[in-house]
Amino acid sequence: MKKLWFVYALLIGMFLVYVLNYKLQQANTTDPWETAGLRGNIEDTYVMVTFQSGIDYWKSVLKGFEDAAEELNISVEYHGSTQHNANEQMTVLEQVIAKKPAGIAISAVNSKLLTATINKAVESGIPVVLFDSGAPDSKAYSFLGTDNYDAGIEAARKMAELTGAKGAVAIITTPDQHNHQERTDGFRDTIRTDYPAMQLIAVKDGRGDQVASRAATEQILSQYPQLAGIFATESNGGIGVAEAVEAHKGNSNSPKIISFDTDKGTLDLVKEGKIAATMAQGTWNMGYWSLMELFHLHRDLAADPSAYANHKPLPVPDLVDTGIDVVTRANVDSYYAK
Repeated sequence: MKKLWFVYALLIGMFLVYVLNYKLQQANTTDPWETAGLRGNIEDTYVMVTFQSGIDYWKSVLKGFEDAAEELNISVEYHGSTQHNANEQMTVLEQVIAKKPAGIAISAVNSKLLTATINKAVESGIPVVLFDSGAPDSKAYSFLGTDNYDAGIEAARKMAELTGAKGAVAIITTPDQHNHQERTDGFRDTIRTDYPAMQLIAVKDGRGDQVASRAATEQILSQYPQLAGIFATESNGGIGVAEAVEAHKGNSNSPKIISFDTDKGTLDLVKEGKIAATMAQGTWNMGYWSLMELFHLHRDLAADPSAYANHKPLPVPDLVDTGIDVVTRANVDSYYAK
């Protein structure tokens, strides 16, 4: 009988060793995010700063920022100027810097005027990345956004397709904003070099505003009633252009309109055929990867505040192209917010 109990005890012991070994193996195959150390401190706060903070465009960007924060177990805040105004955005950025956040992601309304304030943040030890609209002369560590010059090229090619590659075209843009200037340059250069039967006859400042863009378009249409097409480099401008063209339908032909972004107002106009096409940016990508980069930069600087001053390689790329798509009536339904 004693031998039988000994056998039972031995079997139970072997079973317990097996279970313990299994548990240890499971512990060694934990989630790769955790083994990589990609978990932060919920007390660390990262801030997104934009301009015209109430517009729909930023919703997808902020969603990406918040999704990344949930994965990383960190906190985020959203701030921005209420208007398309560099001085107001500088004030907001100064206030954010004073709180010493773990990192700042900013879309600069004016690349030149915001540079000094961005540099102040970096020099105070706060990692900064730019998204959507950059400030190339600043000390920010990275830019994440559309290749805006390439987007201008794609818009010009689409315009040539829509107009039969002939006729006069115009641009409504925001000349003091870096990304809009790049879109304008890409469009202009492509029309000049690739489409000799097309002529760019006007570039007007729409100030990122629907009413101002409508007024600028009306001025162009009064001078050039046979205009073949108009490229608006942002969504408010595209809506204003569409309103002006609709109002002038009885007096002239209807120029083809290409706009930018995928807010509901723009998508509705594409669906109605009043805007021929709009350029869709990878907005969620901008927010998500901005926070991922800030997280790595903060962790590196926390370990060694002088790391990058001593030419340590950055843990993030200095440029990330977040992509562009052309939206038309054929595929517009896919771009509405779900």
